[in-house]
Amino acid sequence: MKLQDRLLDNKKNGKALLATNFYNFETLSAVLTAAQNTRSEIILQLSESSLKYMGLKVATALAKSAIEQYGITAWLHLDHGQDVNLVKRCIDAGFDSVMIDASEKPFEENAEITREIVKYAESYQINVEAELGYISKLGQDQKMVYTRPEEAMKFVEATGINALAIAVGSAHGFYKEIPNLQLDLIKEINSVTSAALVLHGSSGIPNEQLQAAIKNGITKINLATEIKNIFMKSLKSELTHTSNIDLREVFPVATLKATELVEDKLRTISFQKIEKV
Repeated sequence: MKLQDRLLDNKKNGKALLATNFYNFETLSAVLTAAQNTRSEIILQLSESSLKYMGLKVATALAKSAIEQYGITAWLHLDHGQDVNLVKRCIDAGFDSVMIDASEKPFEENAEITREIVKYAESYQINVEAELGYISKLGQDQKMVYTRPEEAMKFVEATGINALAIAVGSAHGFYKEIPNLQLDLIKEINSVTSAALVLHGSSGIPNEQLQAAIKNGITKINLATEIKNIFMKSLKSELTHTSNIDLREVFPVATLKATELVEDKLRTISFQKIEKV
């Protein structure tokens, strides 16, 4: 099933997919093992930085071969594509989904750039995601400027996108205080747009809020910071207790911790688990 069809099905049925970034084989393996253990579908995300680090050809082949090896249903997605040419290269490379992120530009310019990508992706029949509103990125001020329902409706109609990342109280990176998602706003935007709604910056959001967001219309939840954080913390801890230089024996300790984290998230969004805040 194409990702855009799965997301629309989620929109109709109050479900969501977890979209997880990966940065190397170890984090990719962690994510896919978690999906395998929980029998879950999942979206694998590559950022521009990760593509620069691994190379587009290597990263794409790694993801596609791993999906086949682990035997799960997964889709490959470009996260926060700001370089139009790179977004097009990812489409040509066989990505199932791309995000064109022109959210820091004025509304009309954002819409124009997004339309260009939607048109380019038409013949490939893949999912196209865009962003509207202010969702702070790493290092930016975590001010809350929410997506307005009327602008979301206008943007979706003007661009023809399949999915829309909205600003409803989340942020990328670590939170300075516990976030407070605007659930009524999610519900209102969901009611006036045909696009599947995406929540960026889920790292650090309490499980109860994630589940409430899904119930109100979120169909895709992005997870990145927590994966990097737990992997690196676990790896640093292991390295202080061993003189082993065989990375094939040292890395799996950190990989396991990342797997456990993603398993917890997958169970949360499938409503198998809830934790009191």
